[in-house]
Amino acid sequence: MAEQGTYRLVAGLGNPGEQYALTRHNAGFVTVDKLAERHGVRYWKSQAGCLVTTVRIAGRDVTLAKPQGFMNTSGGPLSKLMRELRIHPEELLVVHDEVDLPAGEVRDKFGGGLNAHNGLRSIKAKLGTTDFGRVRVGIGRPPGRMSVADWALRKLKGNFAEEFDITCEQAADVVEGLL
Repeated sequence: MAEQGTYRLVAGLGNPGEQYALTRHNAGFVTVDKLAERHGVRYWKSQAGCLVTTVRIAGRDVTLAKPQGFMNTSGGPLSKLMRELRIHPEELLVVHDEVDLPAGEVRDKFGGGLNAHNGLRSIKAKLGTTDFGRVRVGIGRPPGRMSVADWALRKLKGNFAEEFDITCEQAADVVEGLL
């Protein structure tokens, strides 16, 4: 078993499809794409219901993955990929959006509560544990009476899109620091 922080798989959570591409809910996908870009990735393959590529970070191979089901079912493809790659839960680092953090804030965490995040709940249900790493990308709470779903899935434009992009770059920095 790996020690906490010895991550071999970085999974970005999001929803596939163009209609979700520039939304807060896809912070995990965007962060993983930034890592792939930094490390010269030109090819993603389909494996176990995920888009997958391997990069070399800090002198070792790390798999980057984007589950291709909807976020609320991320646990299925991720658990299947982990079985195929023989990766234990504590070797998994999940990057996801977090409404309980102010927009622009990025924090890492190992284990613990799921903050009502359905993607994390799905992963816990399939892995049977919350003992995996996380990089939480703050998106903040919606204004007024807007639902969290509408806030997370709203297309980002202008300054909101620029700030989100910068936050995902910072999240990629945090991932690299943890690796």
